[in-house]
Amino acid sequence: MNRRLFLAALPAALAAGCGFQLRRLDGIPFTSLYIDAPSGSVVAQRIRNVLASNKNTRLAATAGEAEAVLKLGQEDRTKTILSLSGAGRVTEYRLSLRLAYSVSSRDGRVLAEPETIELIRDMTYDDSLLLAKGAEEQLLYRDMDDGAAKRIVRRLQALKPGNNS
Repeated sequence: MNRRLFLAALPAALAAGCGFQLRRLDGIPFTSLYIDAPSGSVVAQRIRNVLASNKNTRLAATAGEAEAVLKLGQEDRTKTILSLSGAGRVTEYRLSLRLAYSVSSRDGRVLAEPETIELIRDMTYDDSLLLAKGAEEQLLYRDMDDGAAKRIVRRLQALKPGNNS
């Protein structure tokens, strides 16, 4: 019995001893940030939600009162047929999200060069499971929105306010 307990506790002890920690938001190096995004941008809303919990950064109402400006481009979502069955029915779709962003200071100096994020997910499809596959598609798009928002926030964390990064 003691051997089982030891083997069960060993991975936890090793993970704790190596300094492993879950990824968390340590804050971004700006006291205020303005998010310039198209209306209805889901990724922009996800970024706002993440930064709202950060006590060190205030979301500014206008670009003039912000230390940095995050400019998001249009979110392009596509759904293309990936494969067909022998009978000509769709069996797989490829979903993608493409989004460009850049970060600049209030005076227009570029803090982060424009970058494009492209996320792709493949999903199987079956006509007999229409509602389930529709829900799966929405879940995959939501996952891509979250992934894009997290990548942008991590990029913001890595910036140095005085330099280009």
